Amino acid sequence: MVSDTSPNLFLVRPGFGRLALWLALCLGGGIAIGLFFPPDAWFRALEHPPFAPPDWVFAPVWSALYGMMAIAMWRVERSRDPDGVRAARNSFLGQLGVNFLWTPVFFGMHAIPVALGVIVALWFGIGITVVLFHRQDRFAAYLLLPYWAWVSFATALNAVYFYLN
Repeated sequence: MVSDTSPNLFLVRPGFGRLALWLALCLGGGIAIGLFFPPDAWFRALEHPPFAPPDWVFAPVWSALYGMMAIAMWRVERSRDPDGVRAARNSFLGQLGVNFLWTPVFFGMHAIPVALGVIVALWFGIGITVVLFHRQDRFAAYLLLPYWAWVSFATALNAVYFYLN
């Protein structure tokens, strides 16, 4: 029987090229979605909660959060538990997809109640991801906590937009 000597990409500890890939996915995806679905006249016409931050706050906050998310995923991939890494990566990609879905639903479709459902699902997805990351790399899980906190705030904000409008 011929043995397979090719490296298993899931067992190789990823270097900085892999970090660049995660940064490109997280930051690039966030930037692209923000450019395609910016706040528009519909959003400006809504009744805003008194605790809503100004629009300019969101880009730097999300940039920092996406950067921390990418670093966290990269750290998890450096773990030596391929099954744990696979589960954590799948959870991360799932919640990232839900994250990227919220903006088109809220700003593109103007569907505030649907967006609220999306962000609640995101909140739970982040929680699952934090648990799975913690099993691989505690610091990686800690890097996701500001993201989870921000999404908690954004969930409250979305709920109040729904109530007011």
